[in-house]
Amino acid sequence: MTRWKATAGAIAMLVPALAHAQSVSVEAAGNLADGRAVQAFVLTSKAGMTVRILSYGGIITGIRVPDRTGRKDNVVLSLASLAEYEHRANFSAIIGRYANRISHGGVTIDGRFVKLAANAHGIISHGGANALSAQLWQAETFTAGGRAGVHLTDTSPDGANGFPGTLTTEVTYSVGADDTLRIDYRASSDKDTVINLTNHAFFNLAGAGSGSTDNQWIRIFASRFTPIDDTHVPTGEIAPVAGTPFDLRQWQRIGARVRANDPQLRASHGFDHNFVLDGGNGPLPAAACAYDPGSGRALVVATTQPGIQFYTANGFDGSLLGSTGKTLRQGDAFALETQHFPDSPNHANFPSTLLRAGTVFRSRTEFRFGTIAATGDPDGPGAAALDRLGCHAP
Repeated sequence: MTRWKATAGAIAMLVPALAHAQSVSVEAAGNLADGRAVQAFVLTSKAGMTVRILSYGGIITGIRVPDRTGRKDNVVLSLASLAEYEHRANFSAIIGRYANRISHGGVTIDGRFVKLAANAHGIISHGGANALSAQLWQAETFTAGGRAGVHLTDTSPDGANGFPGTLTTEVTYSVGADDTLRIDYRASSDKDTVINLTNHAFFNLAGAGSGSTDNQWIRIFASRFTPIDDTHVPTGEIAPVAGTPFDLRQWQRIGARVRANDPQLRASHGFDHNFVLDGGNGPLPAAACAYDPGSGRALVVATTQPGIQFYTANGFDGSLLGSTGKTLRQGDAFALETQHFPDSPNHANFPSTLLRAGTVFRSRTEFRFGTIAATGDPDGPGAAALDRLGCHAP
């Protein structure tokens, strides 16, 4: 196995970009405000997909995949500069220690209340200030077992934002022969704590900077979801999607559903909800699929996690400048964040996110890209067209 360890002063290519093989290269990505150097890791699959990841926050700045004519484009939003990422925590980054929200000012572990660095409403979001998304991760590249990737490691000190335990988090991004990005998460702590890890990439299958995703299609394999209150925290109810705009078990246009007259959608100005995945047989069941009829690009998300947060970029208000030179507006992208449920530590009926000292948390998510021919089907592309990517009910 060939390895290259990234340091602040060394930037080198791991292996030559070999034709018909997976590879990873390293390039300079600028400096943070405090002067520390950031590296970018470019993963290239055998099929030709390229994925660009920063050592800062594990941020995905690019996934280039072909459309149905073979034309490649970046299908994740990226910001205009490294400084923009520093000012916009969580944008397409690794999220933790606890992705999404925790309420009530903290968590209770074995009867002891642990106060977290919450806001005035008692909520801590995405792990709080200077969380995993704002760290400069240690990086090690690899090519092994038919895959090429980068292994990122961060050590968060005991008491960071109130969370107990020194937490070691490892996130591995890798590509293989096809147009699939795999993300493996691993975490361990020396004290009992809570954990919820994800990546907050913003997708637009028509290409970054192409405008609204309203005309793109979504399908989520979830019969239930977790409604939220006016602070965007789950109420504790696990509600059926049947008969509501949240029933995305069959193909739906994003724009048609996001504008539905529903109190949950009105409260969050669109989708910003956790879906309870149906799961199924196999080690990595499909969680969600998306499709852009114009380009023919399709995405299948598969995961070991019990939930997925579907977010329709409701907070984009034009204040962010994308790398394409265009400002980012509401609905210009969507996120599909694989996760445990928001606020699980405060709801006994939600899956546990407790990480015992000395044990290991592991999860895997794959983003599988492909293309399908234009179908002309007013009800969506149909499950059969995407079956080869695994887009079918578990």
